[in-house]
Amino acid sequence: MTIFASLRVRNYRLFASGQVVSLTGTWMQRVAQDWLVLDLSHNSGTAIGITTGLQFAPVLLFGMYGGVIADRYNKRRILVMTQIAMGVLALALGLLDVTGAVELWHVYALAFALGIASAIDAPVRQAFVTELVGPKLLPNAVSLNSATFNTARVLGPAVAGVLIATSGTSWVFLINAVSFVGVLGGLLAMRESELFVGQRATRRPGAVREGLAYVRKRPELLAITALVGVVGTLGFNFQITSALLTKNTFHHGAGSYGLISAVYAFGSLLGALASARRGRAGRRRLVFVAAASYGVIEVVAGLMPTYWAFFALLVPFGFATLTFSTAANTTVQLAATPSMRGRVMALYLIVFLGGTPIGAPLVGWIAEVFGPRWSLVTGGVASASAAVLAALYLARKERLRVEPHLLRRHPHVHVRPLPPPVEEEALVG
Repeated sequence: MTIFASLRVRNYRLFASGQVVSLTGTWMQRVAQDWLVLDLSHNSGTAIGITTGLQFAPVLLFGMYGGVIADRYNKRRILVMTQIAMGVLALALGLLDVTGAVELWHVYALAFALGIASAIDAPVRQAFVTELVGPKLLPNAVSLNSATFNTARVLGPAVAGVLIATSGTSWVFLINAVSFVGVLGGLLAMRESELFVGQRATRRPGAVREGLAYVRKRPELLAITALVGVVGTLGFNFQITSALLTKNTFHHGAGSYGLISAVYAFGSLLGALASARRGRAGRRRLVFVAAASYGVIEVVAGLMPTYWAFFALLVPFGFATLTFSTAANTTVQLAATPSMRGRVMALYLIVFLGGTPIGAPLVGWIAEVFGPRWSLVTGGVASASAAVLAALYLARKERLRVEPHLLRRHPHVHVRPLPPPVEEEALVG
């Protein structure tokens, strides 16, 4: 499979091009929002954690209902409405900032409102990818989505760092508001007849419980969802820690913070492009290997003594981040049936992103009390440990036996099903 196979699909090209513009603005806003919060709160790590937590709390509270909406209604129309809402919120923050009227509680309130829109937008957008390209190209499309996301992460923080240093944070928010025009234009230009629309879920009570039961009965979905929950809660809080490391530990300014974010995103982009070349084979195993690698690199990054030593780890750090998240996302989407995919992805995003309201204030508190380095070490140890435990759980549930062949010409590890226990063999006979 070629890296850009999904771009041959017209609807996906429109979606991806709009996302590049909009997500670049979104990452600009994330960098500016953290910097604004630091200025308003007098360099409080806890304040950054609270802001991030408020932004992701609605995903935890309302995410499953977003999944129900994704399974039941026209996804393209829902995305148009959520993108308009997020653009208006960015405009409001920009106007408050440019007039000098902004206060910390304004940022908190708008972050929470943005989270409500995201709680609907995220599961709908994830499930919409299958309708754009169909199941055959889904692994490639998910990887390219990650590449798009991280192209924006390369461009957004770099541009934001320059704008913040030259003209302050307000223009960043206003530019982000305008950037939503790009994704809206792409959505409106799509051809409905070329979408791969599967059977939609019928309206009936208990739809949320049905989605939870569906995941609970499937060990593969349960193990990977639990793993991304731990990594999302404690490991993926790099945004908080890097801001505090840059300003308080390494004593650098906004430009250096933007550079850190951009280089980390560049490593993530490389990981996404590498994932786009892979097929479906071995992707589930890659989830656990990448999560463990991410945890180890995060621990090492937390122990780096200088800005440039920390900087040197950003590319492999970002590579492991996107390798893990892309493999997990694709594996979960392919394992779910079309009528359940919205709810499955909603639960996936709840534990992946919705864990942030719990993890962000905790990580911010650890960084403020013990130092930013220890928040990285804590997240890394938790991520690596969770990867090992999730792999062991899945192996036990699926009765797999790991056989290392180390003395052969080509050492490798072979995984085969265990034979049934004696009682089961007797029943079969």
